[in-house]
Amino acid sequence: MSECTHNCSTCGESCKSREQESMLERPHELSQIKKVIAVVSGKGGVGKSSVTSMLAVQAARKGLRTAVLDADITGPSIPKMFGLKTQAEAGESGIYPVKTKGGIEVMSLNLLVDDETKPVIWRGPVIAGAVKQFWTDVIWGDVDYMFVDMPPGTGDVPLTVFQSIPVDGIVIVTSPQELVSMIVEKALNMAKIMNIPVLGLVENYAYFKCPDCGKEHAVFGESHAGAEAGERGWAFARLPIDPAFAALCDGGRVEDCTDALRGFFEKL
Repeated sequence: MSECTHNCSTCGESCKSREQESMLERPHELSQIKKVIAVVSGKGGVGKSSVTSMLAVQAARKGLRTAVLDADITGPSIPKMFGLKTQAEAGESGIYPVKTKGGIEVMSLNLLVDDETKPVIWRGPVIAGAVKQFWTDVIWGDVDYMFVDMPPGTGDVPLTVFQSIPVDGIVIVTSPQELVSMIVEKALNMAKIMNIPVLGLVENYAYFKCPDCGKEHAVFGESHAGAEAGERGWAFARLPIDPAFAALCDGGRVEDCTDALRGFFEKL
């Protein structure tokens, strides 16, 4: 047998070195997950968890078996948005996710602790290990779409997710500010390096619609995100500053939200 050149484009799929290079982890043996979409952002505070929740709601409304893996260990907010107070239960085979009233399966650190207000003071490798366990140790069952709510940035957890979980693509969440757009490029470049395709771009806080005159105001300035998404062939959506939606999320009623991202989801 010829010596391996470590150039995977010139060797067969059965190459031992190729097999060793893969760091993908298998999900729990009782889980069958068809598609995984990670929702990412370059920085915090742009509404990434809100977008993750809305996408999961749209998938569930189409009759798809849907799950959300909350990978934002130090700032988990998914359970609050869905109004989940029940702790996740564990059996001999593994951990069971908590179901929302709409049937969406959720796993988050806040579903494993007694006090959701306690800060998580862990080092990066420990946090990354917890995220990996959410994939390998949780009994998700049969899932059509899993959405992974990623922490902001390009640190340990995003790297762990991209290396350990077979992510089919990412959705990028941004806001119109130029500074945010610059930071988002870092997340985009990381996805390129990891060979993860970009499926769509959501511009949050894109405008505020005056309740009196109905005029749209670009509070954070105009952007060219839509044109850029079109050039790259991505799905695109603009979301307004909406106090009513924020109230739904704060009240744990995100599943009562409107169909703001229905068309966006259908293009993914």
